Amino acid sequence: MSNNMESGIINTGERPSLVGLTGVGLLLAFSGLAVVSGLWKVLVIAWVAFAAMAGSIPLGVRAAETGSARRLVWGYGLASGAMITSAAVFLVPQAMGFDPRVGGFGIAAGILVGFGSHVLGHRLSHVSATFDNTAVQLSAHALSAGAIIGLVYGAMPELGLLLGLAIVSHKGPAGYAAARRLAAGGRSATVILLPAAGVGITAIPSALLDLPAVPAVNAAVFGFAAGVFLHVAMDFLPRCEVGGEVGEVAQVTDHAHELLDRLRIHAVASTLLGGLAVFLTWLAVGP
Repeated sequence: MSNNMESGIINTGERPSLVGLTGVGLLLAFSGLAVVSGLWKVLVIAWVAFAAMAGSIPLGVRAAETGSARRLVWGYGLASGAMITSAAVFLVPQAMGFDPRVGGFGIAAGILVGFGSHVLGHRLSHVSATFDNTAVQLSAHALSAGAIIGLVYGAMPELGLLLGLAIVSHKGPAGYAAARRLAAGGRSATVILLPAAGVGITAIPSALLDLPAVPAVNAAVFGFAAGVFLHVAMDFLPRCEVGGEVGEVAQVTDHAHELLDRLRIHAVASTLLGGLAVFLTWLAVGP
């Protein structure tokens, strides 16, 4: 193992990021507000998202040394399968029920805005070398996703926990991959504590907002939420290609197609199982 790798792992444990600790402090403060306001579902979703991403940090740091492409594929596949199914089952019908055309435009806008923000955010991270690319993109996504989750649950508090938990199911794999990348570059992975707390930081206050009782407004909100989460879910689909993230972890070459072919089978199985898990949970809980 290189000295750079050793430094990255040691720094992760000995020098916590001030930015990450600030995020944890904000989450604790907003959690108090959630308790006072009775936002129990949003509070649970916020802390599950935090635990999933924060808990994956040490796993990602260790993976910087050994790596496990199969583990990454299964993490991404289960999460993306669960997110796609949840968005399609719980958010799309709500948007269509309020106003089919406005809801459809909302879905399209969510997918396009999600894609645009992802591409432009990546571009801006190259323009300014002051900020860490991984931390900025994860934080921006977590804060925006949290705001949408808060609006959705604020508009329809009767929604079950299954939707929110499935939506944040990608936090674990995302934190794992980001921590591995940061540790491999000799940087502290504890900066990921900010995006880990990001869902709760914006979800709790946005859940307190009262949306006007106008079907078109609710259709736009639910449609946009569905579009954004569908974009995120599709972005997390495990693509086993040379030059991609899975290929990078697998340390494959242009001629190592056999390993990638095996990983593709795991990718298909994991995404199907993620969707099936949501379906079975829905059956158990009841329509």
